[in-house]
Amino acid sequence: EVQLAESGGGLVQPGGSLRLSCATSGFPFNSYIMRWLRQAPGKGPEWVAAINSAGSSTTYADSVKGRFTISRDNTKNTLYLQMDSLKPEDTAVYYCANDRGARGQGTQVTVSS
Repeated sequence: EVQLAESGGGLVQPGGSLRLSCATSGFPFNSYIMRWLRQAPGKGPEWVAAINSAGSSTTYADSVKGRFTISRDNTKNTLYLQMDSLKPEDTAVYYCANDRGARGQGTQVTVSS
C-alpha cells in the first residue's frame, strides 16, 4: 500500500521557519520524482517544488523561490521542505506527492502574528 505522511506543520510568525517532512512507504521512493503542493483556503492546489529521484535537481514556484528548499533522503524514504522567511500568504495545507499522483493527508502551515 502506497503511503505518504506529512508532518512538521504549525503556527509560525512572519519571517519564521518550518521544516516539513514526508515519510513514505509502499513504492520505490528512490525511483520517483517527488513534489510538494499546497492549498490555501478557498483556492485550488498550487505546485510548490519538485525534486528528481536522485535529489540532484530541484525546481520551485516563483512564489517560493529563494525561500524554500526541497530535499530528500533516499535511505530514509523521506522528503523534506525547508521553509524560511515565511509570509502570511504561505498559509495553506501542504501535501507531498509522488510522480504517480499519490499524496498524503497534508499538514497545516499557518503564518500569522
